[in-house]
Amino acid sequence: MRASVLSAATVAALVGYAASVAILLAAATALGATPEQTASWLLAISLGKALGSALLSWQSRVPVVLAWSTPGAALIAATEGISFAEGVGAFVVTGLLIAATGLIRPLGALVARIPDGIAAGMLAGVLLPFCLKGATAAQSLPALVLPMVAVFLIVRLWNPAMATLAAFATGIILALLTGADLSALRLTMPELHLTIPDFRPGVILGLALPLYLVTMASQNLPGFATLRAAGYEPPVSAALTTTGAISTVTAFFGAHTVSMAAITAAICLGPDVHPEKEKRWIVGLAYAGVWVLLGLLSPTVLQLLAALPAPVVAALVALALLGPLMGALTGAFAHPDQRLPATLTLVTTASGMAAFGIGAAFWGLMVGLLAWGLEHVKSRPA
Repeated sequence: MRASVLSAATVAALVGYAASVAILLAAATALGATPEQTASWLLAISLGKALGSALLSWQSRVPVVLAWSTPGAALIAATEGISFAEGVGAFVVTGLLIAATGLIRPLGALVARIPDGIAAGMLAGVLLPFCLKGATAAQSLPALVLPMVAVFLIVRLWNPAMATLAAFATGIILALLTGADLSALRLTMPELHLTIPDFRPGVILGLALPLYLVTMASQNLPGFATLRAAGYEPPVSAALTTTGAISTVTAFFGAHTVSMAAITAAICLGPDVHPEKEKRWIVGLAYAGVWVLLGLLSPTVLQLLAALPAPVVAALVALALLGPLMGALTGAFAHPDQRLPATLTLVTTASGMAAFGIGAAFWGLMVGLLAWGLEHVKSRPA
C-alpha cells in the first residue's frame, strides 16, 4: 500500500462525495425522509460502495471503484407524490433488475436495444431542471453563488474533477464570512434504520424502471468503458450482479443504487497511482476504507448542508450536474435519425408531468420510443 494509492483513493472518494452529496439530500427531501432516514441512506450507500469496491477489486484484481448513481439521485429528487417507503420499494426493484442483468444475458441485450439518443434524452430531461435552478440561485444570492461559479470555471481549466469540490469549499467559506451559523454542528454516530418497502405499481414504472435505465446508461456502461480505456478488462457480469445485490440489501435502509464509477474511477487508474499495473487493484481497498469513514461522518455532513443557505446548495447541485448534462445532450443529438425522438423524450421528462401516478421519466421514454418506432415504420421500404 503506497502513499500514492492512498492519495488517489482519498481524492477520488472526496470528489465523488462533495460533487453529489447535495443531490442525494435533495432526493431524500423529495421522498419526505426524516433526518434519521437520510443519515441511514447516506451511511448505507457509503458502506455498500466500500464493500463492493473492496470485493470486486480483490476478486478480479482490477481496480474497481463504485459510486452512487448521481443522475439517479437527480431523478429521485425530481419525483413528486412518492412516500419514502414507496421510494424504498423502487430501490429494491432497481437493485434486483441490475443483478438480473448480470445474471441473464437477454435482459442486458434488451436494454442495449433502447436507442442511445432516447436514453440520453431521458437523462438530459432529468438533469436540466436542476441545472436551470442554478441560474435562479445566482439571481437570489449573487454574492455567494457567483464566486462559486467563478471558482468552478477557473479550477475546471486545470482539473475538472476538482472543480465541484473547490466550488463547495468556496460556498462554505463565503457562507461563514456572511454570517451562516455552524455552531450547531455535532459529531454524532449514524445508525442504520430499516424501512419496510411499499411496492406500488405506478412507482415501479415511474421510478424504478427509469432509475434502472439511467444507472445502466449513465454510470455502469461508462464505468466499464473507463476501465477498458485504461487497459483493464472489466468484470461486467460480476460487477452488475454484485452492485445489484448490494443495492437490493442497502435499499432496505433507505439507499438508492450503487453503480460503477466513471469520472472518479479515472483518478484511480493511472501509473501515478502505482507503477505496476497488475498491483493497482489495491486502490479499491483503500477507496473502500475512505468510504467507510465518510459514511460514519454522514450526520455531520448533512447538518452542514442544512446550515448552508438554500441557494448555495442549489448552485452546488447545478454545478455538479453540468458535466452529466453536457454528456447527455451530446448523446441525445449524436444520431440524426434519433434527434426528434430524443427531443420529445427530453421535453416530456423535463416537464415534470405525471399521469396515472407514474412520473415524467417513464412517459418521456414512452413518447420517445413511440416517435422512434413511427419514424422507422415510415422509413421501411414498401
